[in-house]
Amino acid sequence: MKIDVFPHILPKKYFEELRKKAEGVDFSELSGWVIKNRALSDMDTRLRLMDRYPDVVQVLTVATPPLETLVSPSDAVELAKIANDEMAELVVKYPDKFVAAVACLPLNDIDAAIKEADRAITELKLRGIQIFTNINGEPLDTPKFRPLYEKMAQHNLPIWIHPWESPIMGSPTKGSSKIIQEWVRRPFLEAIGWEFETSLAMMRLALAGVFKDYPDIKFITHHCGGMVPACAHRIMIRVNIEHMRKFYNDTAVYGNTAGLMCGYAFFGGDHLLFGTDMPLGSTSSGGYGRTLETIRSIEEMDIPALDKNKIFEDNAKQLLNLTF
Repeated sequence: MKIDVFPHILPKKYFEELRKKAEGVDFSELSGWVIKNRALSDMDTRLRLMDRYPDVVQVLTVATPPLETLVSPSDAVELAKIANDEMAELVVKYPDKFVAAVACLPLNDIDAAIKEADRAITELKLRGIQIFTNINGEPLDTPKFRPLYEKMAQHNLPIWIHPWESPIMGSPTKGSSKIIQEWVRRPFLEAIGWEFETSLAMMRLALAGVFKDYPDIKFITHHCGGMVPACAHRIMIRVNIEHMRKFYNDTAVYGNTAGLMCGYAFFGGDHLLFGTDMPLGSTSSGGYGRTLETIRSIEEMDIPALDKNKIFEDNAKQLLNLTF
C-alpha cells in the first residue's frame, strides 16, 4: 500500500458555496484551473484516475486558495464545516480510496478554528488540520496562533503546512479577485516562490521556539521541505538544526529523485512521507498530476527497502494513528 498524504480536493458542495459567498471575487481564472484539473471536484474522474494505481490510497486536503483570503470570518466558519463534513462523508463512502482527511479551518478566526479543529477530529474523525505558510499575511510565529499549535499537540495529530505567497512575494493577501488572477498567472510562485515560503515558515516556527514549547508537535510540509535540505549548512548558523529536522515532509517534487535524496540526507527516512500533489502538476490540459513520477522517484532512491516502505506507508500510519 502507498498512502498519499498530500493530494488535493475541492469538495463539490464546498466549492459551490465558496463561489456564492466570495463577494467581488472573479472565479473565472480559478474555474478554468479547476476544469484543467477536473479530478479536484469531479469525483467520477478522480476515482477513475485512482483505479490506475490500485495500491494508492489518499488522505484528502482542501486545495488552495486559502479560505480565509476570500471570505469573512463568519462565512469561513460555515464553509469549513461544509468542506469537513463532505470529506468525512467521502472517507466513509470510499474507504478503499480515502483512508483519512485533513480539516479545513476558518483561520481568520482562531478561536473558531480551534473549535472546528476539535469538532473535525473528535466527531468527524479527521486526522489533522491544514494551515498555510502565512495566514492573511501574518507569519506562523505570530503569538495568536500558539493556542492552535497547543491544541494540535494535545490531539497528537499533525498540522499540514501548504505554501501560500506572502506580502514579501508581492502578492495580495485578501479582498479581491487579484488573489486568484496573480496566483494562477504567475508561474514562478509555484515553481520557486512556494519553496521559499515553506522554508521561511519552517525557520520562523523553529526560531520562535515552537518545538521547545511543544516537543511532540508534528508538522508536515509540502514539496519535501522546500529549500531547507539544500540550504541546511547556511540555516544551521542561525537555527537549531535539530528543530528543523523535526518537520515531516512529503515527496511531491514531481519525480525528482535527486531532490528526494537531498531531503532524505537531511530529514532521514522516518520524516519523509509519500505525497503527490495530485491532481496538480500536470503539463497538459486534462492531466492528472504526477502520481506515477512520484512513485518512480521513490523507487529509484538509493536507500534501504525498509526506508522506502516507511516513506510509502509506515510513517503515515504511525503519524496519523491509522490502524488498518
